[in-house]
Amino acid sequence: MPALLAASLIWAFSFGLIKTQLAGVPPHLVALLRLVLSALLFVPWFRPRRIDRRTLALLVVIGAVQYGVMYLAYLASFAHLKASEVALWTIFTPVYVAVLADAAAGTFRRRNLTAAGLSVLAAWLVSPGVTGVALVGVGLVQVSNLCFAVGQVWYRRLVPMTSDLRDREIFAALYLGGTLLAAVPVGMGTGMLGALAALSGIQVATILYLGLIPSGVAFFLWNAGARRTSDGTVAVLNNVKVPLAIVVSWVVFESLPSGGHLARTLLALGLIGAALWIVETGRGRES
Repeated sequence: MPALLAASLIWAFSFGLIKTQLAGVPPHLVALLRLVLSALLFVPWFRPRRIDRRTLALLVVIGAVQYGVMYLAYLASFAHLKASEVALWTIFTPVYVAVLADAAAGTFRRRNLTAAGLSVLAAWLVSPGVTGVALVGVGLVQVSNLCFAVGQVWYRRLVPMTSDLRDREIFAALYLGGTLLAAVPVGMGTGMLGALAALSGIQVATILYLGLIPSGVAFFLWNAGARRTSDGTVAVLNNVKVPLAIVVSWVVFESLPSGGHLARTLLALGLIGAALWIVETGRGRES
């Protein structure tokens, strides 16, 4: 759980950077650059000879789905939605994780689905309302959510705790898969070299930060933490970044909340705590 919370805290600092600093940059180019940086970060620890060919191939496929397709859909959604709206529509990931984990295990765990629902409600309480719905944008975010959920559930089962493989020794394979997938639209697009050359210093710094920290470090922490945590806990914690982002803005940026906003945030954190209690008390019943 500590690794999942650390990843969530990193993501809590990152809301809004894409919309404010990378507006106008082709989203598939941003996705490719972020994933290349993430892959390079873990190349020094990569040990492909310790991985059998089937597992290595599946790790690449997982990365293509969890990071490649996810990023392409997620970043494309910013053309249709505000940054706050993108954050809002990501809140359904816990339900996807709970359902997919049960489908993979061939069971149904009511506790996990209930806890995932509480996590969605918690994030909804502190998310900004929407005045209109851009269906294309919402659809892209849901594709992104589903891909991220598929990847984390699949990774937990491909590399269980009983495996002697270390996360840092195999994680470059996931980023390689994501990079290969993201490279397809960039290679087929026009003007990519011009867009790359036109990046400002701030945009380059933003991409470096996003590629190395929220992507490289945080995604590693998330999947590594997911291996060591129950399905239900992983599902619930997919949404803890939303209230954490608000707390960070208060503590770090001294953005003082109104009384009503403070009450909703505290209630949201309480609901996530209740959801964690539900899944942790039911862990002995998981199959």
